[in-house]
Amino acid sequence: MTLTASIVIATSILGLDITTASVLVGMGVAGAIAAVVYGLQGGESTIEDRLDVLAGKKSANADLENAVTREALVKEGVEGLSGLLSGLAERFGNLKLFFIQADSPIKVETFLLICGGAGLVGGFLAFITRCPLPFIPLGIVLGAAMPWVWLIMRRGRRFKKFASQMPDAMELLSRALRSGHSVASAMKVVVDELPDPISREFNIAYEEQNLGIPLEIALKNLYYRMPNLDYKFFSMAVSIQKQTGGDLAEVLDKIGKIIRDRFRIMGQVQALTGEGRISGIVLMALPILLFFAVWRLNPDYVMLLFTDDLGRKMIGVAIVLQILGAVVIQKIIQIKV
Repeated sequence: MTLTASIVIATSILGLDITTASVLVGMGVAGAIAAVVYGLQGGESTIEDRLDVLAGKKSANADLENAVTREALVKEGVEGLSGLLSGLAERFGNLKLFFIQADSPIKVETFLLICGGAGLVGGFLAFITRCPLPFIPLGIVLGAAMPWVWLIMRRGRRFKKFASQMPDAMELLSRALRSGHSVASAMKVVVDELPDPISREFNIAYEEQNLGIPLEIALKNLYYRMPNLDYKFFSMAVSIQKQTGGDLAEVLDKIGKIIRDRFRIMGQVQALTGEGRISGIVLMALPILLFFAVWRLNPDYVMLLFTDDLGRKMIGVAIVLQILGAVVIQKIIQIKV
């Protein structure tokens, strides 16, 4: 049953006005999503409760009824949905890697549920604000895209922070090697001295080689999680030094100096291309803002774009030209260093 049909039924049966019925249906949808998300996390809570009982922190009889209810909910309904979403996530091989790279605190299946709920909320908001019918699917798409925007931005910030920590990591590794440490123990120095995310990633590689994985494989796994070009230089230097020998500390010093010089040049490029970037933002946002301004002033005039065949073709051409313009502007202002 669609959201619109639910609102119509609530309006006709309960005798409510359209706004009240819309609010009630929206609250019901949000409550259902919250219940499912809570159920997905219920398994971990059940395990923690059992451990607390074994440790003597909780009474077994006090939480027995809640535990039975929670397990019944998970086994009968939520685990099936979680398994379905997990299978959907496994179809996209790099989706879990994407979440690992972003260091997401949310599981993949829970995140997909949140996307669905956000899409319903976006369509609901478009409906209660009395937007034209073509804007309701657009609201659903935009609502479902918001969690992905957050995840992509989180991943980008983590990559950027990792890249900014690479010069300090190279200097620490070089000093540790000169003081007599091995490469593995020098990585432990980076883990102890630098903050997240580079300390966490190097710690994973350090623990992997402690468990018997070859150092080259552990470093390659780190590059799989953090595809950074500067780190690739470091990984290749370690691999070559192990095979042929040489002064690895001096190589790391040079890598750190190259990284700092590139950051300095990138800052200059950002300053010189600032005007082009602002111009691109204005040119991309102006048609969209103008469309909403005209729609606010004269809705019937704008609705011809959706009701007339020629208008729909014009919208399609405009979207294609907007995308093409964004790509061209990005190519102009993006200078590789």
